[in-house]
Amino acid sequence: MNVFIPTLNQMGYLFFFIVLGFILKKVNAVPNNTAIVLSKLENNLFIPALVFNTFSIGFSTEKLAVSWQFLLGGAAVVAVAVPVGLTVARLLSKDKYVRNLYSYGLCFSNQGFMGNAVVKGVFPDLFANYLILTTPISIVMYSWGFPALLIPSHEAKPSIRSRLKSLVNPMFVCMIIGMIISLASIPLPRFVTESAAALGDCMSPVAMLITGMTIAEIDIKKALGTGTVYLLTAIRLLILPLAFMLVLMLLPVPHDVALLMVCVVAMPLGLNSVVVPKAYGQDSTVASGMALISHVLACLTIPLVFMLFNILVK
Repeated sequence: MNVFIPTLNQMGYLFFFIVLGFILKKVNAVPNNTAIVLSKLENNLFIPALVFNTFSIGFSTEKLAVSWQFLLGGAAVVAVAVPVGLTVARLLSKDKYVRNLYSYGLCFSNQGFMGNAVVKGVFPDLFANYLILTTPISIVMYSWGFPALLIPSHEAKPSIRSRLKSLVNPMFVCMIIGMIISLASIPLPRFVTESAAALGDCMSPVAMLITGMTIAEIDIKKALGTGTVYLLTAIRLLILPLAFMLVLMLLPVPHDVALLMVCVVAMPLGLNSVVVPKAYGQDSTVASGMALISHVLACLTIPLVFMLFNILVK
């Protein structure tokens, strides 16, 4: 029970900012493009700063030696989640567009905005390892998930070069630079470390504000009317994490690796399934329902999953 209350408090903290972003958008207290601007700041400044600060201070040869375990854990998550997600989505819908949305939601969780915020708040000592573990998942998500599942078939698909370019992003670059600085024991001016820490502290609140503003654009009544979305949410938030826990109980997986694997799987359905199709003029009703229901319920299911993990996986 000791992990349930801290996690619930963290989820309450994050949910507060989701509600705040929702209200700000609903009462038109912010410009229409605020979520877009904040997303750019989040991806190009706040998250990279947090990653740089984490790796430049906390990375060591000991962590480097066990990095392969977390990379392998991330690869295992995506190796299981993708075929399971595609199979379940095929059973839930015959419509190709809806099936692709279901597939993306089951294959890839909101490991970025929500996952980063949860791990940073509840398991701060594991945050660097979490970023390493999610690297293989991000590679598959950006190189296959986006173009194959979210971009309409009649649109021009990204080239291999552009897919690879998306992997060399500010977060990845800052991770490598931070590793080098820490391993080489390169001293940094105090203003650099304090600036990076201050920018990194903006990551969680801004990520949740973006989530709230995105949900505010949803037709809630229409989004909640799709019955299959509730089943999909249950699979994403409870069934998949529990299935992973049961398997990990039987395998000799290091505790921290197992914990972060379950953490990735337990996150809600990603917001990309709303944002990307909407940018191409596609109907976002189903994806909006997935995002809305899963993010609200995740505030209760994530603490529950961590509590069960603490009991079941030793």
